[in-house]
Amino acid sequence: MAVDVSPIAPFAVPQVSEAEPEVGPAWQSTACILCECNCGIEVRLGGPGDRRFERIRGDKAHPASAGYTCEKALRLDHYQNGADRLTAPLRRRPDGTFEEIDWETAITEIAQRLVAVKDAYGGESIFYYGGGGQGNHLGGGYSGATLRALGARFRSSALAQEKTGEFFVNGQMIGGLTRGDFEHCEVAVFIGKNPYQSHGMPRARTLLKEIGRDPLRSMIVLDPRRTETADLADFHLQVIPGTDAWCLSAMVAILVQEGLVDRAFIEEHTVGFDRIVDLFGDLSIADAAQRCGVDETLIRSASRRIARAVGGVAVFEDLGVQMNRHSTLNSWLEKLLWALTGNFARQGAQYIPTSLVPLASASGRAGAAPVSPVVGARIIGGLVPCNVIAEEILSDHPRRYRAMIVESGNPVHSLADSQQMRAAMRALDLLVVIDVAMTETAQEANYVLPVPTQYEKWESTFFNFDFPHNVFHLRRPILEAPAGVLPEPEIHARLVEAIGALTEEDLAPLRVAAAESRGAFADAFFAALAAKPSLGAIAPVVLYRTLGPTLADGAASAALLWGAVHKAALNNPRSLAAAGFDGEGLAGGEALFDAILDGRSGTVFSIDDWDEIWRRVSTDDGRIHLVVDELLEEFDHLSAGPPAVDPDFPVMLSAGERRSFTANTIFRDPAWRKRDADGALRISPGDAIAYGVADGGRVRLTTRRGSAVVDVEVSDSMRDGHVALPNGMGIGGAGVAPNELTDSADRDPIAGTPWHKSVPARLEAVG
Repeated sequence: MAVDVSPIAPFAVPQVSEAEPEVGPAWQSTACILCECNCGIEVRLGGPGDRRFERIRGDKAHPASAGYTCEKALRLDHYQNGADRLTAPLRRRPDGTFEEIDWETAITEIAQRLVAVKDAYGGESIFYYGGGGQGNHLGGGYSGATLRALGARFRSSALAQEKTGEFFVNGQMIGGLTRGDFEHCEVAVFIGKNPYQSHGMPRARTLLKEIGRDPLRSMIVLDPRRTETADLADFHLQVIPGTDAWCLSAMVAILVQEGLVDRAFIEEHTVGFDRIVDLFGDLSIADAAQRCGVDETLIRSASRRIARAVGGVAVFEDLGVQMNRHSTLNSWLEKLLWALTGNFARQGAQYIPTSLVPLASASGRAGAAPVSPVVGARIIGGLVPCNVIAEEILSDHPRRYRAMIVESGNPVHSLADSQQMRAAMRALDLLVVIDVAMTETAQEANYVLPVPTQYEKWESTFFNFDFPHNVFHLRRPILEAPAGVLPEPEIHARLVEAIGALTEEDLAPLRVAAAESRGAFADAFFAALAAKPSLGAIAPVVLYRTLGPTLADGAASAALLWGAVHKAALNNPRSLAAAGFDGEGLAGGEALFDAILDGRSGTVFSIDDWDEIWRRVSTDDGRIHLVVDELLEEFDHLSAGPPAVDPDFPVMLSAGERRSFTANTIFRDPAWRKRDADGALRISPGDAIAYGVADGGRVRLTTRRGSAVVDVEVSDSMRDGHVALPNGMGIGGAGVAPNELTDSADRDPIAGTPWHKSVPARLEAVG
């Protein structure tokens, strides 16, 4: 059974839409889907057919968020009841229009066309993108069965736009995903991160205010804009856009040159420090400060504050540096800050969390990385860089991608260079889109398969990074799905069967065993995989078709979690046992699976201690490797300084800024935004004078890839020469879609992540 474990730190008073009434419809537990935190919420339904989200509040019973939520969650009705909803499979006609078809026709034709592509060009020519937005990872977990049934190898997702540079560095240095213990840290460091808007940690805004008010704690923010988080910080290193690497290099050099490193930690737990001294011992801190536009004294003060912290330093890097110039190099420099000061595997510092279902591996060891078939781009964490997908398709190479399945993703809108991506989608032999709405990508598809919203099906997120109490939340549907849609597990099961990879003969004995008992099913399942190893490749669908129907309340989609929890119990027995899930054989995994199925507000599935963290370091010697050899050439090039400003494009555009009323690309209807409905371009007062434009005026924004007329918001949070557009704008008739202006060629040389945060641009006032 589930264990009731209270969070270690006290939580804030919940934000609620209004007080709970004494009578009326019941509140239903679910979660927000708009950022990786997936805070627990409660929803009260009403309106026509009881399908509107009339009231929303934080769920106090959720073991991670404990009643906290932000204003974005309170407007989720705009997601659930969006105007562009799909409720029937669509097929493109020869004239480009769409027609509704039945599911049998859709599955049969799609399976036949996928098999035809496989037979003609090989399964590797079938590419997969997506697999889950911020909160719908469960359905995407079944996609692997379809891909393996077709022999498909290549895939990507939004993670490859953001995190693969960090995955690479993690793989080289430590072999695991690292996070920061901000609840208990003495110093919080945010690099290209504005958690006041992008969150990324439980009860973000309340925690930021707590740190800001505490005289014994400090906050350091490295960001070209004076963000809401920077306003709360003790140190704001307001870099020139795209120059983060010089600022971070200066900080590392200060630690080395002033002897502010933890020598005992370095000698016991790291390798390569002598080379770090060689690299940073003679680096000119004054020159680096000048190049990044930050006062040297301020950089030194912030670095010294990190060094003297006895209560731990927690660091969070995010899109501001991960979608920027030198992004992979920035990840290495960031990790040196905490590694050199001993801020790992202790309270208030960095840790490696448990994982129930890994989203991607922290891969990238030298010589081990596969590459994409046409461009030869490095594949990190199993993900092809998003910025090369269109190039892989728009080629005459014999191994180019010929077919594509896009699930819960919108690459035409959300990836760099929408113009090129749109052309690539049209060049495919087959494009299948699985989604809730008629997105920009769906508009280019041959087939569009409609699915329930995240509130009409069993769903979960695999963003489980909390420490020491880690939480998994399996969410029940709070609404019935409309007629005409199918959940993703059912779609993948039907495709696998139509492809011919799974037969009733395979399933029949497993169904009998599942009806008998969970123990009998486990014996039969593992015996079946031993007798026919090909079933292992499509195991999620096998579980869905056999174990799934035995799960109460229609929870068949949760069947793949059965395998996941048993693997987690095997990999992290001490952590799961501390949460109450232990026992001989499969007992611990079975107890956890039952707790997850029963847990309306989430389940604490592991409780860690700090000693456990070192067991997760998976380098060959169990030490942190301080030097990443493949980054040293780029590091050497920093001495030449940033590239000169192009006089034709003298300002730097951040294409995609998180604001109070933007949320990735999930919300496209401008009605959900209480403010800034059209997504204004933020510019500095100095630039407003220079370009002759006032607040509320209009400018023409031009990059090398496109041009758009946009409203202006004059803000003293911006540096001169730096402008910013919000993310999330697209279909719905308002705002500028930023990726109509970005270039896929602007990308990191190691990970291929886009430089969305430093796009050369120019402005012209519009009368």
